[in-house]
Amino acid sequence: MDPIATAQYGMLAASRRFEASASRVAQMGAPGAEVDLAAEVVSQITAKHEFSANASVIRTAQDMVGDLLDIVA
Repeated sequence: MDPIATAQYGMLAASRRFEASASRVAQMGAPGAEVDLAAEVVSQITAKHEFSANASVIRTAQDMVGDLLDIVA
């Protein structure tokens, strides 16, 4: 299992969730649009933290590979 590929997919999924939530918030005020602003804010904050966590996984995996190469070399 490749942790970098998994984290990249996680970043993509978090980005899509954030964009979907932002789109729903942008539709506020449109006729017939019922948007729960509190839920959307929570969704956006959660997506932001998910994205950051996956970015940290990528940085850590790259650091570990670098350390391993330093040991082997």
